Amino acid sequence: MPKTTSTKSKFFETSLLVKIALLVTLSVVGSYIKFPGPVGSIALDSLPGYLGVILIGGPAGALVLALGHLLSALNSGFVLGPIHFLVALIMGVCGLIFSYLIKKNTYLAVAITTFVNGVVSAAVLIPFFGSAFFYGTAPVLTTASFVNILLAVVVAKYLKDKVGD
Repeated sequence: MPKTTSTKSKFFETSLLVKIALLVTLSVVGSYIKFPGPVGSIALDSLPGYLGVILIGGPAGALVLALGHLLSALNSGFVLGPIHFLVALIMGVCGLIFSYLIKKNTYLAVAITTFVNGVVSAAVLIPFFGSAFFYGTAPVLTTASFVNILLAVVVAKYLKDKVGD
């Protein structure tokens, strides 16, 4: 006999998908607010993903971060080519790291995730583009990461204060 799902569980599945879609859409909007630097895909596109990590959970937020990066890269002409898929994976991992750390300490979560997203992710790309790319990208990427993450924390606090859990 086929397994049936209740109306309540279907609602929660649909609700989660709608939240993910909304946050991915906001990532596209954020992708138009660029940080000046050597790569055109550094923008406010990850703010909704980090907000999603806080509001709807780590895996869903990580998905928003990965999809948001890919759409931001598409908006910028995929300047790094297929490497953007690796960057999207790194963004998802950053979301999972943030999800784990935010439960422990908000300040630590912001600091470590900013470092991983800004410095470590740029260092991962050294084999593909060389150290000059790292030195040109890391400062802008770290700044953008900090702004995205910090704004997500501030917006989440505001939403929780105004809307509740």
